[in-house]
Amino acid sequence: MSLYSAETKRLTKRRFTRLFLLGMTLILLAIAAGMFFVNQKAGPEQIASAKAQSQADYQRAVEQYNQDKTQCQADQGTPNAGRWPTNCEGLYEPTQDDFQYQWNMPPTFDFRENFPNMVTTLAALLALVAFIVGASFVGAEWSSGGMMNLLLWRPQRLKVLGTKLAALLVFFTALTVVFSAVWTGLFVGIAELRGSTDSMTSGAWQSIGLMELRGLALVLVGAAVGFGLASLGRHTAMALGVTIGAVIVFQFGLGTVLSLAKVKFAEAYLIPVWMVAWMDKEIKIEDYNSCDFSSAGGCQPDSLTLTWPMAGGILAGVFVLIVGLAMWTMRSRDIT
Repeated sequence: MSLYSAETKRLTKRRFTRLFLLGMTLILLAIAAGMFFVNQKAGPEQIASAKAQSQADYQRAVEQYNQDKTQCQADQGTPNAGRWPTNCEGLYEPTQDDFQYQWNMPPTFDFRENFPNMVTTLAALLALVAFIVGASFVGAEWSSGGMMNLLLWRPQRLKVLGTKLAALLVFFTALTVVFSAVWTGLFVGIAELRGSTDSMTSGAWQSIGLMELRGLALVLVGAAVGFGLASLGRHTAMALGVTIGAVIVFQFGLGTVLSLAKVKFAEAYLIPVWMVAWMDKEIKIEDYNSCDFSSAGGCQPDSLTLTWPMAGGILAGVFVLIVGLAMWTMRSRDIT
């Protein structure tokens, strides 16, 4: 049996891997079930009911306005006049446009509008699982002594570590492709039963496909970073510890400090913003500290747009840095 086949079998046969994938599958099924039961298909009956509700709300608002106006006029010249605008001017008078029937429509799953959020959800969960499984895959080998035993059989350090990483990345590539296809098909069915797919064009499908490819890249980076950190520390806890530290220091600590210091575009220093920029192609950050609320033109804050090529460059840099350091330490450090 080749080294690659052996590593692939070791990865897929691990109870840890199977349990995590089972847990992720159950979470995804729960999300899909929730979306199915929360939404419903909008037909003529729902539209008619929403229009009737909007008309009733409008009539109640008109009645309330007439009552308020009558009371205001009656209170003029009395101590209660201070409760109302001068000469009863400025009272809110409702209009039909203020009561759109769409606002009373039940939630419905529009595939084109809502499915991108589901793609991001799938990618985030897969990336998390890939990170943990990747860290455990190599970390357990180091902590149990299995890596040293393997190197006695195959004394080619870089080849051994590289093959392990390749097996991990190929496995999660195949897994992500399968899950993405099933996830897409599942939500097409939900949209058909509880919403609509009418707005989907060839361009919209292409956009969904490209988004899923970006999700695949995120999953592979997550797997490689978990694998690389665990290899650097020669223990699964190294990857998990660094991640927890990064979340605490860079997300909560740094975010709080930057916010208190009123740093311009503070969100740009936080990891989730870059993930959103990668998955959604871009994200616009606005600095409201630069607003002049007293100006006649209203608030015109400075803005910064983060794009997917910028986020992709950071992901590629992290991938190369962590994997490169793992390979370098594998070659240079003693195996003990």
